[in-house]
Amino acid sequence: MTKTFPIFFSTKLRRFLRRRTLLVSAALLLGAVASLPAQDQEQLDLFAEAPPPPSNRVFEYKMNAFDLEHYSEAVEDMIGLFEQANQKKLAKGAKGRVGLKVYSDSGPGLSTPEPLVEAVVRALEKRGFARNEIFIIGMSAINLRDSGFLPPLSKRAYDFHQVFVRSLDSGQYYHEKWFYDSPLPAKSAKYWINVAQENPFPAKDEDELARKSYLPVPLLHEVDFWINLPCYSDHPVLGVNGALMNATLWNASNTTRFLNSPANAPVAVAEMGAIPELRETWQLNIVSLERYQYIGGPVFNSLYTVSEPYVLLSDNPVMLDSLMAERINRHRSKNGFAPLPEQMKILEFSEQLGLGDRDIALMDLIRAN
Repeated sequence: MTKTFPIFFSTKLRRFLRRRTLLVSAALLLGAVASLPAQDQEQLDLFAEAPPPPSNRVFEYKMNAFDLEHYSEAVEDMIGLFEQANQKKLAKGAKGRVGLKVYSDSGPGLSTPEPLVEAVVRALEKRGFARNEIFIIGMSAINLRDSGFLPPLSKRAYDFHQVFVRSLDSGQYYHEKWFYDSPLPAKSAKYWINVAQENPFPAKDEDELARKSYLPVPLLHEVDFWINLPCYSDHPVLGVNGALMNATLWNASNTTRFLNSPANAPVAVAEMGAIPELRETWQLNIVSLERYQYIGGPVFNSLYTVSEPYVLLSDNPVMLDSLMAERINRHRSKNGFAPLPEQMKILEFSEQLGLGDRDIALMDLIRAN
């Protein structure tokens, strides 16, 4: 297991496995730590109990059409079943806000469907949230606009059906005290990245800045919970681009360096996902199979996309990614392409850090209709 990790990482991984807490993973492993404000440092409890692990439940709704009416029925029914299974409502809490992390990084051909987002907003309204208490967040303003989540620049507006849209590349939603620290270089013969463009904060020591990937503060501190709305494709480095990626590498600054690194990218995904402040508010993953891509991703190519009449919901992103990897492999094999690696490190490491089981034999599939 540890052979693919950097040598300096393996000892800390074993320490994590002995203590079996996610807070240890975030605070001790490799520097996968969200740096705390100075006044909070003394309060950091390295032995705090980990959040409960995700369930193995995957809710499935068979769609008759991919329009707002049917998406609304699907989302409402599945969230209702999720609430029953957890014996807890998705209700407004002390912060009174909720975030929706959409995927638009492959462009308009492969992005979170707009009717699905509107359906989730309506389900949240039924649970007490006003539209001005919900926000949509994505990586790139250009891609968000191209995918329909932002209006044309001429309208000078930043909302999707009266729901405010935040673009992470604006730099406004990161804080210099909250970052993931990794020694993977941003500048080398293999990786040459403009750190000033990748990171929003200046630094006297550019090498120090190049180590940092800033985290989305609104999802850490401003919400009662947030919902992950990924799309799926294959990925040349990580194998599968889906729920885990949308919540981590597509959710932070200065992550291009990982996308080219087969050894470090799975570690970064798992460790970012296990940061307690992110995981504690990460409530659900909802994905539409209206369109997903089985080869050539994450760059959109319509020749290699398929559609299935399903929407899936789960609190377990690892199980969802594993299930979708199997579907992607089915289409790769049918069309004469080599399958994805049988053992994908992104799933293995994420499971080790408590983000969910990856064995679909353990999946509890609940059909909503």
